[in-house]
Amino acid sequence: MQVTERRKWYIGFGMVLIVIVALLILLRATWYWIFGLLGFLIVVGLYDRIQKKHTLLRNFPVLGHMRYILEFFRPEIQQYFVASDDSERPFDRKTRTVVYERAKGIPDTISFGNDLDIMKAGYEWALHSLAPKHHSTVDPRIMIGNEQCRQPYLASRLNISALSFGALSKNAIMALNLGAKKGNFLHNTGEGGLTEYHLQGGDVGLQVATAYFGFRTPDGNFDPVKFRKQATLSNVKLIEIKLSQGAKPAHGGMLPKEKITPEISKIRDVPMGKDVLSPPTHKAFSTPEGLCHFIQQLRELSDGKPVGFKLCIGKKTEFFAICKAMLKTGIYPDFIAIDGMEGGTGAAPSEFVNSIGMPLQEALVFVNNALVGCGLRKHIRIIASGKNTSGFDMVRMIALGADVINSARAMMLALGCIQSKQCGNNTCPVGVATQNPKLFKQLDIEDKTERVYRYHEATVRNFVELVGAMGLDNPSDILPSSVMRRISDHEVRYFDEIYEFIKPDCLLNDQSIPERYRRFWEAATPDTFSFVR
Repeated sequence: MQVTERRKWYIGFGMVLIVIVALLILLRATWYWIFGLLGFLIVVGLYDRIQKKHTLLRNFPVLGHMRYILEFFRPEIQQYFVASDDSERPFDRKTRTVVYERAKGIPDTISFGNDLDIMKAGYEWALHSLAPKHHSTVDPRIMIGNEQCRQPYLASRLNISALSFGALSKNAIMALNLGAKKGNFLHNTGEGGLTEYHLQGGDVGLQVATAYFGFRTPDGNFDPVKFRKQATLSNVKLIEIKLSQGAKPAHGGMLPKEKITPEISKIRDVPMGKDVLSPPTHKAFSTPEGLCHFIQQLRELSDGKPVGFKLCIGKKTEFFAICKAMLKTGIYPDFIAIDGMEGGTGAAPSEFVNSIGMPLQEALVFVNNALVGCGLRKHIRIIASGKNTSGFDMVRMIALGADVINSARAMMLALGCIQSKQCGNNTCPVGVATQNPKLFKQLDIEDKTERVYRYHEATVRNFVELVGAMGLDNPSDILPSSVMRRISDHEVRYFDEIYEFIKPDCLLNDQSIPERYRRFWEAATPDTFSFVR
């Protein structure tokens, strides 16, 4: 340090000691407390000067720790004292407040008018009718299951997206499933496997991911016998093959070693003390045709329950290859779940979270177009997953091509999540995303069950009221022309003016293939995910 810097440190350190001693004297602390604290600070200061890891502490012993203390509390300071109601991400305070209010049964009505900037680009609204329908006439459910399915499922338009035991605590999983039971909606197991905590009476969607947790052989392959035992349970209503997820597409799931307990190790058949990294691809198939045959195999093993797959859209050619495989084999999934790149509830590398995958709105339009253009849409339901919390979010997704909406983080907020962003650290302060019993045991299952139920009930109620206000009885009648978006301060457009929606069967006729799709369609082949440029 230079002389001036050293002098600053001496002055600052001396002032800290003087203030501390004065406080101790005012508090009538005994002399050994005073000298004990002074001795502690001197030891800390000497250690800071000797250590070589932090230059800041070597230059400013003791005082430098204030920087790290403030940095540690920065997220909380930012969240509670600095951030505006609209500035936080991924969910701003307004959005979280609405979820909390609905989960608690508090009226979420707004007084004194709209406080959003309706002239800002991106503002959206639904078009109401002068002949509205009463919400009681709007059907809030839809059948999932085509002609190849023997046990179709009548699903809620809003369900719980994939949330694994391991990523979430057992108390959180039980509260979610009990909430699903009370509200009659679906709870997706996530890739962590079906556990007793998912079997509290609620409807279950069983996810089959690349690691086959819960039904894998010792070498990590798919075990059909173990799968059938789970898939034929009465609580299991549908099967979802996970190809990829929005937070980390083409990467595979991640469960940090800090969250692996002996129970999770046994359920997943993985060792303790190591991060669990699921393979990025399936072993049971490696081609689009193989995916179709795997769908058929799972359908047979589950006695004809609906089977579909989930993915985050990347290369358009690869999805077209799946469409061509469906046409070639005549095997159709009952549903396709689209996870937008804005999705994500747990641990993922920052580059994957921020820079890989197609956003949900663009992905929905593309998948809907692909299925319509191939003549396959009538066989397949589309599920949208990724940052949906409100009834209007549901209207928007259906206008872009979805049939059903799944939500994970909104359900976590309903459980009491405070968006502390510690999901992968095993330190979730509210016991939702942790395996630390000191934390999750404080999550009251009965109370959180009611919160999940109330949030779902209120959101679906608002959704059907919106649909009725639009003059519709069936949410499936919502069209791209039913929603508008502001493009600039002087221009607004319908969704069908912003996005291109192609004609039925146009991809099956070389003369009618839209030019923006032609190169992707022609490069696709049903026998491989790879393609030659």
